[in-house]
Amino acid sequence: MNKTTQTIKDLQEKIIKFRDARDWRQFHNPKDTALSLVLEAAEVLEHFQWKNTQEIEDYVKKHKSEIGEELADVLYWILLISHDLEIDIVKEFNKKQKINEKKYPVKKAKGKHTKYNKL
Repeated sequence: MNKTTQTIKDLQEKIIKFRDARDWRQFHNPKDTALSLVLEAAEVLEHFQWKNTQEIEDYVKKHKSEIGEELADVLYWILLISHDLEIDIVKEFNKKQKINEKKYPVKKAKGKHTKYNKL
């Protein structure tokens, strides 16, 4: 895995530069950027649809780059919408992780896929 020194802010600046060079800001309202995020996430899912566990394992080995491209598209929209809504995504991620740590304490959740309210 490659290490990188790019920050979230660096990536957001690259995205904004890309968008602004094409005059696309006019199309990027919160509804449409959120919709684009969901559509790209669905494209990630398409790679796994109708495949059993073994088929997925084999598929991932052969299509890792294509899956990575779809994940990059998801990240693009996350970074764009968080930028446009002035949401510090790193701060919110860390805050949410603390919430999840409380919802899913290791003693109760380890090795289980049960939702927090059923633990």
